[in-house]
Amino acid sequence: MTGPSAKQLQDILWRAADKLRGTMDAARFKEFVLGLVFLKYVSDAFAERHAELGDDPVAYRAENVFWVPPEARWERLTGDGDGLDAAMDAIMRANPALDGVLPKIFGRDHVDQDRLRELTGLIGGARFTGHDGRAARDVLGEVYEFFLERFARAEGKRAGEFYTPAGVVELLVAVLQPYRGRVYDPCCGSGGMFVQAGREHTGDITVHGQEANERTWRLAKMNLAIHGMDPHGLGDRWADTFADDRHPDLRADFVLANPPFNMSDWSRREDDPRWRYGVPPRGNANFAWLQHIIARLGDRGSAGVVLANGSMSARTAGEGAIRRAIIEDDLVTCMVALPANLFRTTAIPACVWFLSRHKPAHTRGRVLFVDARGLGTMLDRTERVLTGADIARIAETFKKFQAIGYEDTPGFCRSVSLGEIAAQEHSLSPGRYVGAATTGPGDEPHADRVARLTKVLHERLDESRRLETVLREQLGLLG
Repeated sequence: MTGPSAKQLQDILWRAADKLRGTMDAARFKEFVLGLVFLKYVSDAFAERHAELGDDPVAYRAENVFWVPPEARWERLTGDGDGLDAAMDAIMRANPALDGVLPKIFGRDHVDQDRLRELTGLIGGARFTGHDGRAARDVLGEVYEFFLERFARAEGKRAGEFYTPAGVVELLVAVLQPYRGRVYDPCCGSGGMFVQAGREHTGDITVHGQEANERTWRLAKMNLAIHGMDPHGLGDRWADTFADDRHPDLRADFVLANPPFNMSDWSRREDDPRWRYGVPPRGNANFAWLQHIIARLGDRGSAGVVLANGSMSARTAGEGAIRRAIIEDDLVTCMVALPANLFRTTAIPACVWFLSRHKPAHTRGRVLFVDARGLGTMLDRTERVLTGADIARIAETFKKFQAIGYEDTPGFCRSVSLGEIAAQEHSLSPGRYVGAATTGPGDEPHADRVARLTKVLHERLDESRRLETVLREQLGLLG
């Protein structure tokens, strides 16, 4: 008899998770359910190799499989909270990479033990092995990502701390291609950037990350472990990147990040050596994140950073001066204006800054602007997603810009000199540069239209000044 498909497995587990909905807060609920799913996964993955590897824990570690002590194997669990906590503890003792990661929250007084046993039984009926020959790790990885997305939808704004929409992550990875070397995320959430970067290149990258929220840090550790990536790269505890930088000596080959937008409550020290381009304002951390990321780039490193649109043109509290200094240092390679409604957790419009310390010679002194606001497909009335074709179009445009032979596309992309950017007061908003799309042979060229309307405006202003003079003269006669 064949088991459920991977999609059916996801649905079974989500229905199982609903058994506990309403009995605890959303953040605890997420940790609770994903912890149980992880426990079932390690037991299935262990059982999948047990006949081959026997009872030698060293053999499992050599194969990058978690050793599960006898008392923690799923078939021996009864579903009571104390037994589940003991199983989590035993697995962490046996696998140093999971030390301090797995939740031990199942035996607490507020947990409904009858519902817990029912939930454990439902999860016990799901198997992560036997899916068309796919490894348990691959199936569980999909289930884990499915759960993260579903929790993000359920939690709304609170989900922003741990989840970046899949299309945005895929865009950063498609443009940067961070498939070899050191990959860093200073606010890694549940680790989605690392998972996408390492999907087919796990053995070629090392991940380094930091997360300030304890529960989210645990989710990220589990996520990396599930996908065969070393969770040690996230450090031995959670920590605030500004107050306690856990990777001060790192020089990354790639940085991928989606920092909190316009963060106003952050740990600021004016003499911080990371502020090479200027001290960020106390009320907004956008340029603190950018400068921290630049400080962690290696000599040939590149970065993709998702920020609020205000970062492209803000001039208050010294932000304009910092942006100008970054531009003049020729670190900006590409700016992408994203479509609205990509982020279910916020209505703030967003963009992506692509930075590099090693531009191709023919792109030095230039920035590629991409206006992608017209891309994407509405998933429902409030959420838009980037399709594979959208992501490929942006990535291919960037690839062509990096090579010789790139051509501008009116209304979508344009290569601009630093001199022209300076003339625009160092604004990095793509809409200022890409112009309007040409829709037909009879359309007025954008440059001609701007010139004509500018002439009309000046004529109207001249007429306004003439009428003002006449009016003042008439009022003088009345006096």
